[in-house]
Amino acid sequence: MSDAGTATRWNFDQPPSDRLVVGWAGGQYETATRPFTARVEGMIAPRHHLLMATLKGGAARHAFTTDSGFRYEGRDAPGMISFLPAGCERRLQLDNVCWEWGAVAIDPELAPIRLDGVGPFASTDEPFLFGLVRQMHMLATQDGSLDGTYCDAMSLALGHYLVSRGRFVSHVGPRTAAPALTPRQLRQTFDRIDAMLSGVIRIRDLAEPLGLSEGHFHRAFRGSTGKSPLEEISERRVERAAGLLALTDLSVTEIALDVGLSGPSQLARLFRDVKATSPSAWRRNLTR
Repeated sequence: MSDAGTATRWNFDQPPSDRLVVGWAGGQYETATRPFTARVEGMIAPRHHLLMATLKGGAARHAFTTDSGFRYEGRDAPGMISFLPAGCERRLQLDNVCWEWGAVAIDPELAPIRLDGVGPFASTDEPFLFGLVRQMHMLATQDGSLDGTYCDAMSLALGHYLVSRGRFVSHVGPRTAAPALTPRQLRQTFDRIDAMLSGVIRIRDLAEPLGLSEGHFHRAFRGSTGKSPLEEISERRVERAAGLLALTDLSVTEIALDVGLSGPSQLARLFRDVKATSPSAWRRNLTR
């Protein structure tokens, strides 16, 4: 895909669609969508500081490594935030992805606050950052442009937040570390969930094979993923349903039962929570 005139070099084996780039003196806002794609591999090389957010949809698996050594692997859903400082490359792989994303790029030479000490990160719990990207997305897509004064104010707020966040994380992180599953325990748990998706999954079914109490398992799982086991199970049911909607002619009712849900209404509710659309609308969009 071409990167002419953009603040970031995006190199994917399967480019996204509906790409929009809106600039101002100190940076750019970019957004794009991607229809359901089984696998995407690529690299992101930002010339500017880059804040990215998943606005709609997500990916069953998003794994990436930066050239500074930061790694992430997990599901991707609306509200997912990640940050790359200028010049820090990310190599990534996405599985079963269908989403809309937005990215705010801040020119390091013109940034109102220096962000040299802010390293790459990824989080599902950054409501301020997600709200900032979502608001900029709304204005850019509605008007096709962004007011420079507004963008300068947002850049200043973003800079203050990122610097404060870095200080807070480095100050309290070691003292507030939550219990966590080992990488092996987490992989085993994910495999167990996937194998049991067509039926009822109880917390004890996941905790006992690891020799953990239900309470400890729940805390450790959240410490490792930022989500409760129920949230993870629900998201995996939705991702499997999305795959069946894309690859089979099964009815929504049949798919709901196949992924362990009580019926189409429960699937519709969970699907809307995760994908921000209904199962039927999802299937229609895939066939356009």
